[in-house]
Amino acid sequence: MEDNSVDIKKWLLPASWIYGLGVSLRNKLFDAGVLEERSYPIPIISIGNLTVGGTGKTPHTEYLIKLLSRQWKVAVLSRGYKRKSQGFILAKPETPSSVIGDEPYQMKEKFPNAYIAVDANRREGIETLMKESIAPGLDVILLDDAFQHRYVKPGLNILLVDYHRMISEDKLLPAGKLREHQSGKTRANIVIITKCPKEMNPMEYRILTKQMDLFRYQQLYFTTLNYGNLYPLKKTGKTYPLSCINKDVHILLLTGIASPKKLIHDLRPYNKHVFPLTFGDHHNFTATDLNLLKERFLKLPEKKRMIITTEKDASRLEHHPLLDEALKPYIYILPVEISFLQDQQSFNLNITDYVRKNQRNSRFSQTENAH
Repeated sequence: MEDNSVDIKKWLLPASWIYGLGVSLRNKLFDAGVLEERSYPIPIISIGNLTVGGTGKTPHTEYLIKLLSRQWKVAVLSRGYKRKSQGFILAKPETPSSVIGDEPYQMKEKFPNAYIAVDANRREGIETLMKESIAPGLDVILLDDAFQHRYVKPGLNILLVDYHRMISEDKLLPAGKLREHQSGKTRANIVIITKCPKEMNPMEYRILTKQMDLFRYQQLYFTTLNYGNLYPLKKTGKTYPLSCINKDVHILLLTGIASPKKLIHDLRPYNKHVFPLTFGDHHNFTATDLNLLKERFLKLPEKKRMIITTEKDASRLEHHPLLDEALKPYIYILPVEISFLQDQQSFNLNITDYVRKNQRNSRFSQTENAH
């Protein structure tokens, strides 16, 4: 197995203990019914994690959209992190990323037939989406990053755990990256260990399964990341796989994501000339940032250079008024998808069976709202 040792700031453990008291009290109030978890008569699937940072929520949510859109009308409800707006917003084709956030914008671009909405108040967001006048024919709602949002009780709770930062080795904030005690995993119906190596032997599966220590009612799956074909930011021109990049080309890798190390590591086998320019997760690029991007790019060998960025970052760059037009033809976007290492059909059936079995309540709710 890869070295998955987790960096812990031991001097902050006392602060983590205090933080943990508050989190435990909050969860106990929900468990005792003092704080209300509200259920809804429509299939609701939550996708979230126990840690801060990237565990692959967006590509897993996109997988679910693809899977469910074959039979049902799907909505994704997100809080729209770092958006410059408030309240409930249902994305339209012309809605910019600044209004709904980079990840919802990315999903709307890729899945124009899905309802993509944002609302910091998940209850109000769900109740608005369930109105026939707002989202006609809606069948199922995906809640993005909502594992700790216990005011809503989803019908199906999916917990994502990063292979490179197993929760059994982590500590609570601020010493570690856990949002709550790892015991919170008991609320999950499905647990997915994400970002796994593409090849794992049976012993590695057994070790990870033992580490997770799940109950019998919980199902465990393993996924890995796959990179799609590079495509230009200007959406004109050719697309091609990473393997077709000329070995002499120098790549400026621009990222504003939570965990860029894996992407940098994954690009190096295709091209040794990778120069990262990294910012924090969901970073809003400033004039200074874009000037730095141009400066770094112009230092690379002329006629042998390109810029690669992620889909999430591209959503903030595409219409940025301060991005130099001369750079745009050199910017390529690298899409990320997930694939299951085993039991993909079992996972798909679990998801579709849940939605199918709960459709009567959903239809009844929509009829009530229409009246």
